[in-house]
Amino acid sequence: MALAGKTCTPCRGGVPPLGRAGAEGYLGETPHWVLKDDATRIERSFEFKNFAQALEFVNKVGALAEEEGHHPDISLGWGYCTVLFYTHKIKGLHENDFIMAAKTDALYEG
Repeated sequence: MALAGKTCTPCRGGVPPLGRAGAEGYLGETPHWVLKDDATRIERSFEFKNFAQALEFVNKVGALAEEEGHHPDISLGWGYCTVLFYTHKIKGLHENDFIMAAKTDALYEG
């Protein structure tokens, strides 16, 4: 099943984070995302025509995060936002981060 069709599963900790190879395997379905911080985070920047469009997108991502129970770090400015995912409880990446990346990509109309 494609990542965007999956639902995040609660991560209670005690699960090892994905290694670099595992994380790189998920990048095929999330090609605009980049690994950061020694493959413990994924990040993507999105461009918009103005601040209002960027803010509207951030609000959509926020609503999705609430639905899925998996929350990103988001930076917002005029004409852009940057979204960063990682699983806090395991201090690294989990499949949930890539599910959210794929779902976030589906929200983007750029």
